Amino acid sequence: MTEVIGTPERRTGSDRRASGGDEGRGRRERKQTSALAYVLRSLAAVVVLLFIIIFAVRHTRPVYASSGTVVEQLRKRAPVAAAVIAPVESSTVARLMASPKYQDEKRNFFEDLMRTGQLDSARADSIAQYAVREAYTRGISPAIVFGVMLTENARFVSKAMSNVGAVGLMQVYPKIWLKKEFSDSLGKDLASDSTNVRYGVFILDKYFHPRTRSGDVTERDYRSALLHYNGCVSGSNTPNCKTYPDKVRRYVEASAKSICSGRGFYDCIAKPFIAGLLGDDPDKTP
Repeated sequence: MTEVIGTPERRTGSDRRASGGDEGRGRRERKQTSALAYVLRSLAAVVVLLFIIIFAVRHTRPVYASSGTVVEQLRKRAPVAAAVIAPVESSTVARLMASPKYQDEKRNFFEDLMRTGQLDSARADSIAQYAVREAYTRGISPAIVFGVMLTENARFVSKAMSNVGAVGLMQVYPKIWLKKEFSDSLGKDLASDSTNVRYGVFILDKYFHPRTRSGDVTERDYRSALLHYNGCVSGSNTPNCKTYPDKVRRYVEASAKSICSGRGFYDCIAKPFIAGLLGDDPDKTP
């Protein structure tokens, strides 16, 4: 009786193992089929995507294809923002900074700073780097940057603050200029030499080369530009502010000896600066 009962049990167990093997093989086959289908679907999607890309490249015209660069569009539609973000094409500035002319200008600026006796060589070198770089970027003569520095802060004290709150090397007035539309690109720490010079030259550019609403650049004579920089438009806020351009000129003539290299004041600051650096002769008769 024990043998009769036991035999069917062993046979039944054997049947279950056989049945289980068949089911395992079936699951493996289904998984393999599913993986193959997934690969085929992925390949098909890649082929379709490539077809779409090729079609778009051949048949779609870029939005700005005939409208100039993004910077040009920005200058037309938002000249103030363009003046901060991209005053001069970066490739042009990079080419200018790689030129022997730039190295000469930086060395001359450094020598004139050292001649003041107010700076050590390391700081003079860094200020010269910032000043000439920004002058190139904005199309401002380094001599006028130097003259404004000496007029505003003859001891070159980074954290110097005037009685009305103007700060740093070039005495930038934060209530007017430290706005989000400028600070996002120019920086926020006006006591930093690099940031202060960046703002100072930006402001000089704004007043030497005022822009119309359409983005066109005009020219302003140096006296008027410097009066605007000093905030002396009506002459009611600061006594004798009308003499500010004369003070800057005296500093340039007396102290910018290397920068001007023997040139007179007009030739040194008032003639077009960028034209000469780009290979055009500023002395050429039109």
